[in-house]
Amino acid sequence: MDPANVKILVVDDDEIVRESLSDWFEEDGYSVGTACDSKEALAKLNEARWDIYFLDIKMPGMDGLELHKRIKDFDKDAIVIIITAFASVDTAVNALKDGAFDYVTKPFDPDSLTHIIRNAIKQRNLTKENLELKESLESLTLPPEIIGQSKHIREIQESIKTVAATNTTVMIRGESGTGKELVAQSIHFKSNRKFAPMVSVNCGALSETLLESELFGHERGSFTGAHSRRKGKLEIADGGTLFLDEIGSIQTKTQIDLLRAIDAKEFTRLGGNEIIKSDFRIVCATNTNLEEAVKKGEFREDLYYRLQVYTIYLKPLRERSDDIPELVNHFIRVYNAKMNKKITGIETSALNRMINFSWQGNIRELENTIERAMVSAKGIMLSNHDFAFINCDDKLTLSQNLSLAEVEKRHIIKVLDQTDWNISQTAKILEIDRATIYTKLQKYGISRPD
Repeated sequence: MDPANVKILVVDDDEIVRESLSDWFEEDGYSVGTACDSKEALAKLNEARWDIYFLDIKMPGMDGLELHKRIKDFDKDAIVIIITAFASVDTAVNALKDGAFDYVTKPFDPDSLTHIIRNAIKQRNLTKENLELKESLESLTLPPEIIGQSKHIREIQESIKTVAATNTTVMIRGESGTGKELVAQSIHFKSNRKFAPMVSVNCGALSETLLESELFGHERGSFTGAHSRRKGKLEIADGGTLFLDEIGSIQTKTQIDLLRAIDAKEFTRLGGNEIIKSDFRIVCATNTNLEEAVKKGEFREDLYYRLQVYTIYLKPLRERSDDIPELVNHFIRVYNAKMNKKITGIETSALNRMINFSWQGNIRELENTIERAMVSAKGIMLSNHDFAFINCDDKLTLSQNLSLAEVEKRHIIKVLDQTDWNISQTAKILEIDRATIYTKLQKYGISRPD
């Protein structure tokens, strides 16, 4: 680790000690802060994260041992080194038993300090690497985590546990951004099919011909551009799970072929005669009113009943605000890792703002909001200031005197952002067809940001 990236906090009521240690450490290239007592140290702890702490045992007010416990409560992996006189070595040893990394005695030996810090940095790096390795292994062997402790989430988790033990077809329903694919993944990884593939298909993102090829595969020459044989997702999902997102968007012919494949567990590739057998499980998702589509003749009734054997309904985030604090902290941890930041949490006023906001894009919109706030956040806690863009971008008021065209343009951009620029999902939310979406994009000069 580059010494410039290592932050050391020296806490001692003796100004000479603070200056001596600070000078030595800075000379070695470390970033150093100082505090004259525990109160000042705790204030600095709230302002920034420190990698190594040097704490004098005897200080007026709160002593170094109590401060050590406070630091460990805040950061259990903190490297704490106790400063003591020879007469207090026994006390320092007790501090080691409570989790201190080491102790140094006055007067100091600069070479010994350098050695202790190098060992401390190695320990810090090793702890971090072990944590990252543990998280990596857990991500490979554990089902994806569904965040939340509300009654609704507990019911969802119980439903997943119940249906995962079967081979029953599952339909997951809910608004865009509520986490339908996450539930599908959890069903797969908690089932006896977890060691076989889980294959996902976004039915709304493909034309009818491409969707058929994606599902059933094709033989060489079966259509223009089919230069070689290709396996379909039904075949690839043999022994595993096939997740069909936006199931309500598939066309009638594909509905017929899919129903036959589900019932018989066999099919043929496009342009082929060979019968392909595959033991797949179907989990599908939709944010549309399939019952209405069945009444209009847009969705086959027999396929509807075949898919909706077991239904899981995900409530929108605005109806389960109790889950928002846990979701916010989860996304802070996620983007701390992705951005190499050290945000420790969110201020109460800002969290209340998150709880009271109407999340039309649900969890996906909340995640995007936290990510955007963390990009520009300067402190170690997210504050209302970091979410100032919500008022600017997401709420239109009459006082803005916007034209109807401008209101429409902003609303289209908002929905596109919520759906991660999925044209099919955006068209469904706006209740217009995809061709109209493309016309609007051209009309208003809207393009996806880089």
